Amino acid sequence: MKPNSFDVDAILAVPLTDPYEKQHFSPNPSPALFTWDYASSRDNLSRLYEKAKTGQWNSNTTLPWHLNVDVEKTVSQDRELLGDGFDPSHYRGTVVESWGDKEWLEFGIHSRKWIMSQFLHGEQGALICTSKIVETVPWYDAKMYASTQVMDEARHVEVFARYLSEKLDGGYQVNPHLRLLLDDVLLDQRWDMTYLGMQIMVEGLALAAFGYLRQSTQEPLLKELLRYVMSDEARHVAFGVLSLKEAYDGMSDSEMKDRQEFAYDASIRMRDRFIQQEVWEHMGVKSKDIVPLTFNDPTRKVFQQMLFAKIVPNCKKLGLLDRNDGWLRQRFQEMGVIDFEHMPSGDQDYETHQAVEYAEDREMSPVNA
Repeated sequence: MKPNSFDVDAILAVPLTDPYEKQHFSPNPSPALFTWDYASSRDNLSRLYEKAKTGQWNSNTTLPWHLNVDVEKTVSQDRELLGDGFDPSHYRGTVVESWGDKEWLEFGIHSRKWIMSQFLHGEQGALICTSKIVETVPWYDAKMYASTQVMDEARHVEVFARYLSEKLDGGYQVNPHLRLLLDDVLLDQRWDMTYLGMQIMVEGLALAAFGYLRQSTQEPLLKELLRYVMSDEARHVAFGVLSLKEAYDGMSDSEMKDRQEFAYDASIRMRDRFIQQEVWEHMGVKSKDIVPLTFNDPTRKVFQQMLFAKIVPNCKKLGLLDRNDGWLRQRFQEMGVIDFEHMPSGDQDYETHQAVEYAEDREMSPVNA
């Protein structure tokens, strides 16, 4: 893939998922690896495993599913706070220029359904990829922790599917760029590539997106759902950083170049998934007419760049930014996201997140109410 590729024709040439498709077969050529050494030798992973065991939660009893969700009211409130996420002046001469509140509200509702749907599909991808990590990672401690993440991901699939079904009256099929990325992650036989693709790239972007939505929405059930999911996800990203740091410290430049290119290609796929082709088509707007404009919309560009706030510092922590004469650093500079390199990496972010979670739990405790 060419650096910072904005080939709109190539992006739109990827066919949308058939709305009637019920299953997608992705070949997984990776052999399962048994390890007969059951001694715990990685204290940082053992500590995460202990945290994961005590951090399990039951969505049926923990989340306030009894709350009614008025999606029109919620989206209207979010629009008042944040706007529509687009610069109207950027769309002069298109059908979007004539949109009023009715059209923007409908767009906002379907955008909410769309993004929650992609969260759901991404979580199923994480469920399958993490089960692959259990099979392929050579370390006992990592297998044990990854087994807890499989349960976490199953719970995340459950809560997003239930929210979409019960509160939003259904959603959208998987975006084709996300589907292709998940296929890429599963097709690579190297165990660390599953970590890199899922724990660092997909989960890192998801954590940033969850955080953005949780801060911006006024909807109480969604806010609480995301709080619990983010508590798990922060632990997952830390798991990826801690595991890959050990593996990548001993790799050659050529091996690291493979990982840098994989991380960049994954970044492009994740950027391209947020063009929301399916929503534009639902609104009667042809993707080929609007996507070139959304790519260069300064308001939209800021949102897309923020999604890399967790990915870039993690790539830096793993040594991916600066190996091979800073190849990935240059690519992230071209994407306009390199300034996030100074943000906390996943292992540091997890400790901060734990402190915030503890403080929020204290605030909501009946003892302190």
